[in-house]
Amino acid sequence: MKITVFGATGGSGLELVRQGLALAHEVTAVVRDPARLPAELREQADVVQADVMDPDAIASAVAGRDAVLSAMGPRGTGPTTVCSGSTRAILAAMERTGTRRLLMVSAAGLESDAGDGPFSRYALKPVVRRFLRHVYADLAVAERLVRESRTDWTIVRPARLTDAGRTHRYRTARDLSVRGGHTTTRADLADCMLKLIEDGTSAGHVVSVAT
Repeated sequence: MKITVFGATGGSGLELVRQGLALAHEVTAVVRDPARLPAELREQADVVQADVMDPDAIASAVAGRDAVLSAMGPRGTGPTTVCSGSTRAILAAMERTGTRRLLMVSAAGLESDAGDGPFSRYALKPVVRRFLRHVYADLAVAERLVRESRTDWTIVRPARLTDAGRTHRYRTARDLSVRGGHTTTRADLADCMLKLIEDGTSAGHVVSVAT
């Protein structure tokens, strides 16, 4: 397939690019600074240097693609519009070019506690939500924009992300949380997202994933 990855130099984005190439997909990596992409990936992927907040700058990167994958995220916990701003621009570019399939990384527990056990619902998530309140507020706007769009969207919500590597033992749940799922490796997240591209039944749904 032809896929475009936004946030390609972040931990999850790198995994999407790396695994996408390993599956022989044609991968376009949209980056602000190409030097932050490992040399071996720069040699294999189509690297587009652009401002992801500018629909005009990224339109060519999404035109004619089978899927667009957004792994955009802030680097801190302070006030931010990285996710909502980039999502707004990506959706505008997709609307303009007619590209339909969108998968966006969000975060576990952003809205619903359905499926959670007592520890997650009453102890863990309230603390996380307070600590990441700015990030979650931005993600909530981004999710709303995606839900209101005319794309074939899937929102993917991992638990706390780690770099432990691909396990092939992750669990997923649709429109509710993964019970007892407290962490997700970035490699498992990427594996899940790449498989979901062709899963038409996931369009219009939230998929939670936990290792």
